[in-house]
Amino acid sequence: MADYNLVMPKLGESVQEATIIRWLVKPGDMIQEDDVLLEIATDKVDSEIPSPVAGKLLQVLFAENALVPVGEVIAVINTEGKGEVSEVSVSSEVQKPAQPPQPSQPPQPSSGRFYSPLVMSIATKENISGPELDAIQGTGTNGRVRKQDVLKFLENRTKQPVSRQQTTVKSPAAAKITINLQPGDEIVEMDRMRKLIAEHMVMSKQTSPHVTNFVEADVTSLVLWREKTKDEFLKREKLKLTFMPAFVEATAIALREYPGVNASVDGDKIILRKNVNIGFAVALKSGHLIVPVLKNADQKSLVGIAFELNRLTGAARNSGLSPDDIHGGTFTISNFGTFRNLTGTPIINQPQVAILATGNIEKKPAVIETPTGDVIAIRHKMILSLSYDHRAVDGALGGMFLRRLADLLEEFDMNRII
Repeated sequence: MADYNLVMPKLGESVQEATIIRWLVKPGDMIQEDDVLLEIATDKVDSEIPSPVAGKLLQVLFAENALVPVGEVIAVINTEGKGEVSEVSVSSEVQKPAQPPQPSQPPQPSSGRFYSPLVMSIATKENISGPELDAIQGTGTNGRVRKQDVLKFLENRTKQPVSRQQTTVKSPAAAKITINLQPGDEIVEMDRMRKLIAEHMVMSKQTSPHVTNFVEADVTSLVLWREKTKDEFLKREKLKLTFMPAFVEATAIALREYPGVNASVDGDKIILRKNVNIGFAVALKSGHLIVPVLKNADQKSLVGIAFELNRLTGAARNSGLSPDDIHGGTFTISNFGTFRNLTGTPIINQPQVAILATGNIEKKPAVIETPTGDVIAIRHKMILSLSYDHRAVDGALGGMFLRRLADLLEEFDMNRII
């Protein structure tokens, strides 16, 4: 009997596990190659998993809502289209994430960090306290604690026991805040995406010492150029021309000139990224944000950037992003101007070292130098802000990069042909 083991795929370099949202087939079903078998979710994107083979689905090894490590067998398919059907038939270790036991005294973590059912099961069995669990350094996505991390902790604890009295001391950041409810208050449970965003944001602030610089840029030339060009561009390309392609183009040029901002930190090492892959925040109808990545932005024309931005934005808002579309970013732009906000101080998208905020473009009076003297004129201005990781980017580098970016936007050629 030819059986095929379907494993949890690796959806991106940093993805170590995924949650099964929904099975679309059941044991005993006949399936064709490329039929969608299940839907899964990672901390970055939701995906459908097709069958690489045709045959009969024999076994489903993990239930819905199970958190499964990459590479684990999740189903068995008989490629000859026959064989005994079994709903779930796996070892007890594999079953733990699918059907976690109900412990009598589970640990009570207070950090708010997410722990998988498998990790909680091991912690309960090995009598790991909540504070001990919170102190474990996670190697999974966004610092998530994995099975290997718990086993390593147990190995070290066996060699050198941890004092219970010591582990109960919590830093102020980890302390649980007590909320007193008042009449009329409404409790709204965070959905999965909001929990992941919250976890990622807290992790970023704990990882990187954030510093933010601001500059005001006179983008009158850019505004006048767009006003002159947008109708013809829409007619020719069937695409609205926004300011974002110009922001991305200028950012890519500045990142090439200041590679220290296009980097990541690994312990005491700084990794200078070869590719300029610019992520940009997209607001979804749900109110959440997702960050698609425009790859090799420095190698694309302004038209190419405009089309790729449009493709990725559309895919994001229609749940059509692929794992590759949100993977590999080296720098991020958050456009606060979309909401007519003056500017903002965004949180760094780990493991990057900087993020740019673009504010609303507004008409302002400004002093203009002329051959016959200074005059006051109406100009189009915006505020740019750069939040950066002070471990890798000092004030001089951050300031020079941001000033260069502003200069590029201010020097935009009004006669440019697109």
